[in-house]
Amino acid sequence: MPESIALQAFIFGLISAASLPLGAIFARFWSPGNRVIAALMAFGGGALLAALTIDLVGEALDRDHYYELATGCLIGGILFVILNRWINSRGGFLRKVGTTVSYLTRSKSSDYKRLFKRLSRSPLFNALPPEQMQHLVPLIERQIFRPGQVLLRQGNEAESLYIIDEGKVKVIDDIHHHQITALGPDDVVGEISLITGNVHTATILADGKVTAWEIKKEDFDELVRETPVFAEAIMELTGQRLKELGSEKTLSKEQAEDWFDQAKHRVDAAITPPIASDIKEAATSFSAAPLAIWLGIFLDGIPESLVIGSSMLHASISLSLIAGLFLSNFPEAFSSSLGMREQGYSFNRILTMWSSLMIFTGIGAWLGSIYFVEVSLTTFSLVEGIAAGAMLTVIAETMLPEAYHRGGGVTGISTLLGFLAAIFFTTL
Repeated sequence: MPESIALQAFIFGLISAASLPLGAIFARFWSPGNRVIAALMAFGGGALLAALTIDLVGEALDRDHYYELATGCLIGGILFVILNRWINSRGGFLRKVGTTVSYLTRSKSSDYKRLFKRLSRSPLFNALPPEQMQHLVPLIERQIFRPGQVLLRQGNEAESLYIIDEGKVKVIDDIHHHQITALGPDDVVGEISLITGNVHTATILADGKVTAWEIKKEDFDELVRETPVFAEAIMELTGQRLKELGSEKTLSKEQAEDWFDQAKHRVDAAITPPIASDIKEAATSFSAAPLAIWLGIFLDGIPESLVIGSSMLHASISLSLIAGLFLSNFPEAFSSSLGMREQGYSFNRILTMWSSLMIFTGIGAWLGSIYFVEVSLTTFSLVEGIAAGAMLTVIAETMLPEAYHRGGGVTGISTLLGFLAAIFFTTL
């Protein structure tokens, strides 16, 4: 009898996840607009909400096991958040458009705030009122230089200034063929030539890998024209630098901290969403991204596979649960497959990833039917809570945000339709 239940759990697990490779196949031949994808994602989120509400939360409450359910929900939600962040930090965020946009936007915000921390110590930029930093953000671009690559060439006209973020640069006198000095994080190069209009008096060479923030001359000039306070500070700094290259007028430590605190709050409003080139650059910078993407998707499916198997030990399998999981898996696989295809993944690779996850879902359901065979109803309610908490966190962090990002107002009604569709199966 237990072997029969385990086999049934395996089959139902496969059925619930069969929509994963199906979504990959649809993505191979169909590329709908964002509103259609958003409607599908929201529909799947609504179906999953109905499944966990009726089959996980509802059953635990019927047993008067609220506290076990609530404890499990908190455990499941916290575990998912921790594991999801770890996987995302290794490239797993690339599995969905929503997680990609969210991760890269947060990363960009963190980078800019770190930059402003450094600018708060620069006499060139801390003369700007903090509210002007919002206008400065779109003008700054992050650049990466290879070892030995030239940032600025002696004798050339100024086109940009750079704020060193990571790494070191050499300041070289090409005429006398010797190194003048070395500069590192927080240092600004090219500003004097940009201010005075003179050619660069030295060559700046990357000493190893260097990341730096670039402000182009045309953007710098526009900032000077539009900000009288900044223009005055430029004039003062120019005179000071030309007379005493070794002295700088800086704010006190307390004033610099206050300037940074006011400036950083204006960063997020000025940051633009990542574009295709940002996503492609992120994909190439994570060598383990394919594995992380697979692990991220696998993490999304663990709770649902275990609960399929465990639920069969205490009741007959719920059609609303299987339908909710099937309906939610399709748009998730479909949307992710479209994104992976844009990142250059082949169809065979994408299909293999989703097919393997379908098989692992079946195995997870099989394991759930074996592992939980001896557990009490109290423990089972705790397990249902863990699954519900993880699944609800998946919906809140990935599915609905992506749907709203793609389609806006279509999200609400599509979520409702998915919710009603899953509930419909309880009437059969």
